[in-house]
Amino acid sequence: MSRIGKKPVELPSGVTASVSGQTIEVKGPKGIRSFKATDDVDLKVEDNVITVTPRGKSKRARQQWGMSRTMVGNLVTGVTEGFKKELEIQGVGYRAQMQGNTLKLNLGLSHDVDYTAPEGVTVTAPKQTEVVVEGIDEQLVGQVAANIRAWRKPEPYKGKGIRYKGEFVFRKEGKKK
Repeated sequence: MSRIGKKPVELPSGVTASVSGQTIEVKGPKGIRSFKATDDVDLKVEDNVITVTPRGKSKRARQQWGMSRTMVGNLVTGVTEGFKKELEIQGVGYRAQMQGNTLKLNLGLSHDVDYTAPEGVTVTAPKQTEVVVEGIDEQLVGQVAANIRAWRKPEPYKGKGIRYKGEFVFRKEGKKK
């Protein structure tokens, strides 16, 4: 049985939710987000609490139960607090800077990398060696951070590259004479 699915999602003050069919829409101070659940679960909003229950005892219904509850919880978190991913840039000459809405990355390539963030995500560079990705959609924030990191993943010998803040990079010893 799902343990995550059993927990109801509480709506903080200033957040409203409405269900129409299998679609739930959550409105909060940061914006509006919606999620369309599968036919394997029921969504109910009562007394500032959202509950997700499975329709039957099939394996798929139990899988969708926990996943749907997590998605609804992420909608509420997104419209109240938002999501944030922080990236660190390490390496001599590696740096990031914002030019308007475009992130300009110098990563030791023969050209500068220009990255324009999609709608709904804010990318900032508070320092030359830091990049912060923020937004209300957890999946989109994570994907943008992964796309930026993919330009120069941290390498194991010198540790150069773009990494998530707090990420451990396993270091290798170089070759010996």
